[in-house]
This record gives sequence, C-alpha cells and structure tokens, in this order.
Amino acid sequence: MGATPSAHAVHYNGCRHSGPVWSTMEFREATLSALQFDIAIIGAGPGGYSTALRAAELGKSVVMIERDETLGGTCLNRGCIPSKALITATRTIGTLDNGKRMGIVSTLEEIDFGRLRDYREGTVSTIVGSLRGLIAFRGITVYRGNAELTADRHVHVTPADGQEHVRMFAANGGFDDIAGDLDITATDVVLATGSRPRELPDTPFHGALIDSTTALSLNTFPHSAVIIGSGAVALEFASIWNTAGSDVTLLIRKDNVLSKSDRRAALALSRELKRRGITIIRGAHVERIDTGENLGAVVHYTLDSEDGADDGHSGHTIEAEIALGAIGRTPNTDEPWFSTCGVQLDDAGMVVVDAYGRTNIDHVWALGDITAGHALAHRAFAQGIVIAETVAGLDTKPVDENTVANIVFSSPEFATAGLTLREAQADARYADVEETVFPVMANPRMIMSATGGSFSIISGRDADGDGTEYVLGVHVVAPDASDMIAEAQQIIANRIPLHEAANVIHPHPTFSEMVGETLLKADGRPLHTR
Repeated sequence: MGATPSAHAVHYNGCRHSGPVWSTMEFREATLSALQFDIAIIGAGPGGYSTALRAAELGKSVVMIERDETLGGTCLNRGCIPSKALITATRTIGTLDNGKRMGIVSTLEEIDFGRLRDYREGTVSTIVGSLRGLIAFRGITVYRGNAELTADRHVHVTPADGQEHVRMFAANGGFDDIAGDLDITATDVVLATGSRPRELPDTPFHGALIDSTTALSLNTFPHSAVIIGSGAVALEFASIWNTAGSDVTLLIRKDNVLSKSDRRAALALSRELKRRGITIIRGAHVERIDTGENLGAVVHYTLDSEDGADDGHSGHTIEAEIALGAIGRTPNTDEPWFSTCGVQLDDAGMVVVDAYGRTNIDHVWALGDITAGHALAHRAFAQGIVIAETVAGLDTKPVDENTVANIVFSSPEFATAGLTLREAQADARYADVEETVFPVMANPRMIMSATGGSFSIISGRDADGDGTEYVLGVHVVAPDASDMIAEAQQIIANRIPLHEAANVIHPHPTFSEMVGETLLKADGRPLHTR
C-alpha cells in the first residue's frame, strides 16, 4: 500500500480499529485490507451483538460482519420486535371486545393499516437505531458484507448480495463504502449466523404460501388464513389475525399445540384458543398446497386415525386467502465454508459446541439459533455474555438451559421455565417429584379478565441430597405469563428452597399472586385454595 501502519488502536469514522492504521484514502482504495481484532463476530443478531457489547466492555477490540443493511438480525427486524408490536396493537381490539362484558360499550370503526404499518416499522426503527448508537458508543466496528471463515481462521468479507462494495456502518447512521474485499484476522471468531423459516417438505414458499417474514411485512390482515404448525410463531400469528377478525385454522400434527411443552399448560392454551374462535385440526399432515394468482391457498392434508396412525386418507382440503408455514427454523450453516473449515455440525445442521460455546476448532465459538436448544433471543444474549467473558479469561458459568424461559405471546400468553412433570420424573437426579396445580380462577385478576388458563409448579428433592425440596419447573397460561415467569427463573436458577420461596409476599391483587399461592400450596400450607 505504500505506507507503514502504526500498531495501536484507531478510530475510523467513529469506529475503533485495532492493528494497522492506514490513511483514509489508503483504506478506501485497498483491494485487500488486513485488519486485526481481538474478536470477530459473523452475524449481528442478538447473539452476535450481545457478545460484542460485553467483549467491548471488557476492553476487547471487536468487529462484527452483518450481511443485512440493519443490525439486530431476525429478532429485531423480522421477528420478536415487529410481531410483538402487532400483538400489542391487536390486543387493543380484544380490550374493546372485553369491555362490553363490563358495560363499556365501544365500536371498532376501522383499522388504519397505513398507521399500523408506521407504528410497526417505527418501533423497529427506534430499537435498531438505539442498538446502532450503543454499538458505536462502545467502539465496535461493523461491516456490511458476506463473511466466511477461512481455513487459517481469517474472516474474508465480500460485498453483500446486491451490493458493489463492502460497507462500514458509520457513526452518523449511514455507510461508508470500502473498495475491495476485507481480510480480517482475529484471535477469536464467533459464529452467530442465525436461522431462517423452515420450508415445508418439498414445498418451497411461493405465492399465497408464506413464511413469517412475509407475514410480518403484510400491510393488511387476511380475511382467512391456514397456519401449519403449533409452535410460538404459529400461535402468535393465530392470535394476531384472530383478534383482528380473520378466520384462522391451525393444522397441527399432534394432539395439542406446543406438544413438547408441559401437557397441562398446552391443553389449557389449546382450550383458550378454541374459545376465542380459532379452529384447531389435530393429527393433520399436509400433502400439498396449491397456490396461484388470485387463487389464495388450497391446502390438501390427511388425518391420523383414532389410534394415532396415519390413515392415509387424502381428500381433506381447506381454502384460505393465505397459508402460513410455521414449522420451525433452519440454521444458517449451509454455506460451503462451514464444511471447508471443518466446523462440526450435527445431523440437524447445528454447530456442535460445549457448554461454553466452543466449537471443535480452537478459538472458534458459536451461539444462538445455530446451536442446539431453544431458538430464543434471550438465550442468545446469555450465550454471548458467557462467550465474551470466557474469552476475556473470567471465571464464568455456562448457560443453564433449564432456566431459559420459553414464552409464547399468544392470547392468553404461555410461559414455562424448568422441567415438565414428565421430564422431572424421568430424571434420576430427582426424587419425590410432585406437581402442584393452582386453580387459576381463584385469582382475582383472572376473574376480572374472564380468561381461562393454567398454573402449575413441579417440585422435588435431590436424589442424593439432604431432603430439601426445590422448584424444578413452572408452567403458566395467563394474560401476563411473560412477566410472571421471570420470578420462576430466579427461583429455579438460584435453587431457592421451596419453603423459603413460599415465604415471599406477593402484592394483592395481581396475577403474580398465583406464583406465591402455588408455592404455598406446594409447601403444604395453602391460603386461598384447598
């Protein structure tokens, strides 16, 4: 390049670089710039940016490479945030309907879809903008481009699809174009490439068969929808569209929604969804989906027989304006460089890691949706902190998967943490496992809301312990379940003895009283229940 770089850190357009320092002109004109960082992160979603933020706090020089034009990954841009904005908006409609029961008679005149779109997009923009400012404040360098890990553990960056240049996220909110590719060297590399909606077998998304990303970009609500799936994405869209007046049908393969979760809570949620007018067809197996211009979607499916076997009976069809495929997510690990570098994957395409996020390659880490476990942003946050602190040499503890709360923002909400009854009974570490069920309509706030639900606690003793009883799992279906579950996580994670946890006073009248009441009942001293 014709210049000798200095060896100290520098700020380029507000972003901190560590290693070679070139003049601005030399940097822009370089065809291949060698840059040195402590940590390079591929992906700027929740797992990637949480790693970056914590590592920067610990004094590490950090670079992130993101192929999208915004930070935050699926969660902030195409998942958690826009979907919860829509849920917040449509729950207003539910509040109006519920008001009639209480004597508050009101009428929904119309939905201004333009303003609703602005509200959704504005929410996303505000949160993404705040993240971008925080990343700039912490001195984290971010490039937009396609990144690949090379065999010698460098990160090679080329222009993102549709772009002519690698771009740098500038401190002023814009971008600076970088001439040529980038070659980044880092002591540690973190893989945080995320996931994408999973296609139905042999049926790519097309026409009226859409994925969750397309569903979130719709500027109106469908008159009718068939949703294929029974997980969080399926149930949240079912609640959004049903509350807004759409005719919604769920096609699920098992007996109940959320089939891998606590059975009692899943039954309660299924019951409430049906009570709100959502049709649930159990034991359904989709054969094909016909779509076409102005046709909508025609879903062909078979049904299980009563004994649970597939009876092979075709001929079942259902028509709707759209069909949403929501059967899970596929990890973004199919780029050729994963195999070229020798990153070990399991049969599901997940990166194999230890409890701290280490892959089979020294100084290469992975987290988030590309690792086995719940595909949840808050899990990725925790994993990112663990990786950053481990790289920095701190004495860390790995993420305890049993304390990661799983939440569905349906109506009503579903939340669970810890073990189910079946899991606890099958776990040799525990003895005297019991389930304590609280009758939710004994809670004043549940009565006021006229919402059915479920609340149960799983407790047990260590098989080789001193007889102390602990809370092993908590499962909730209630209007504020997403907030209530945080207390349960603390009790489970910190192994607070059941007797001590039951002594905590809960404010009255609140939904959270169900936590305290159920703990008291599990401890053999019920208050408002038998």
